[in-house]
Amino acid sequence: MDKSSMPVNFGTALSMNPEAMQKFESLPEQKKWQVVSGTHAVESKDEMKKYVENIITAY
Repeated sequence: MDKSSMPVNFGTALSMNPEAMQKFESLPEQKKWQVVSGTHAVESKDEMKKYVENIITAY
């Protein structure tokens, strides 16, 4: 998955959480797309931060 296909706010939140970014990068492509698809339901910056933090434990 290239970074241009990720929502900007998701990429920003990931870059602020190195542990979540490492976990996301280690996921298979299909899981990455699932995670990115889930970002479309996120409505605020705080929700996105929590969504990204959840990557660490959920995957």
